[in-house]
Amino acid sequence: MLTIDPQAVSVPVLHHYLQGAIAPRPIAFASTVDKEGNVNLSPFSFFNLFGTKPPTLIFSPNRRVRDATNKHTLENVQEVDEVVINMVDYAMVEQMSLASCEYPKGTNEFIKAGFTEVPSQKVKPPRVGESKAVFECKVKQIISLGEEGGAANLIICEVILAHFSEDILDENGKIDQQKTDWVARMGGNWYARASGEAIFEVPKPSTQRGIGVDMIPDFIKSNPLFTGNDLGRLGNIQQLPLTSEIQEFRSLHHNSDLLQLAKQFLSAGKVHEAWLAILSDIK
Repeated sequence: MLTIDPQAVSVPVLHHYLQGAIAPRPIAFASTVDKEGNVNLSPFSFFNLFGTKPPTLIFSPNRRVRDATNKHTLENVQEVDEVVINMVDYAMVEQMSLASCEYPKGTNEFIKAGFTEVPSQKVKPPRVGESKAVFECKVKQIISLGEEGGAANLIICEVILAHFSEDILDENGKIDQQKTDWVARMGGNWYARASGEAIFEVPKPSTQRGIGVDMIPDFIKSNPLFTGNDLGRLGNIQQLPLTSEIQEFRSLHHNSDLLQLAKQFLSAGKVHEAWLAILSDIK
C-alpha cells in the first residue's frame, strides 16, 4: 500500500491523491454577487449537506494552489452574505465546466457558459434556470483555514428557500433518484454520473438491531462465494428463520446446491430466503 505523508509532498501531489480518493463529490454550482451587483457563477466540489434544522450546506472555494489568491466567489460572499447553490445534472455538465474558467473579475459566467438567469425570491444572486434543484442561502459564517495555496475557506450556508423541478419528482412530490441524473466530481478530468445501473439501493438498518456478521456461521464467512456485501446483508437481518421454515425449505430443495441458491437469493435481495438456504445446508 502506498503511504503519503501530507507534510512530505507538494500541494499539487497531495491535491491529486485527495481528489482522486475522496470521490465522487457533489458539485455546488454557486451564484453570487459583489457589492456592485456584478454576478459570478462558479462550481465547487468541496461541498455537502451538513444539517437539516437549520438546513445547512457548506462549500469551500479554496485558495488557488498556484498563487494562494482567493476565488471571486469568496470575495463576493464577504461583500454580500448570500449565495444560491444550484445542483448539476448531466445535461448541463459541459456548460458548468466552462463556467469554471478563470475569467476576469466582473465577468458574468451565466453569459459566458450560456445559462439562464432566474431572479431569486429571497436573495440577490440569481438562480440557474437549467438546474433542477436550487437552494437560496444566507451565509452564516466563513471560516478560513490558512493563507497558503490550497487552504480551505468554509462557507457555511443556511437554506432559506429551495426549488425543485417537477422533472425530478415522483407522483407523491418526492425526489425520484432515477430521474435526477446528477453528476459528481472525481479526480483530474473525471466525473461520475448518478443514473441507470450506477445507482442502487442498500436497505437501511431498521430501528431494530441486525444480528451482525459475527453471528454468521464460519463456513459462510470463509467461503469466497460470499462477498463482504453479502455478509453485510446477512448480518442486517433482525431474526433468523424459524426451525419449521428451515425444515420445509430443506424438503423442497434437498437436491439443490444450497449455497449457490443462497447466493442467488442475496443477489435478488431476498435475505430471509438466503438464510433459509444457508441454515438448510447445516446438517
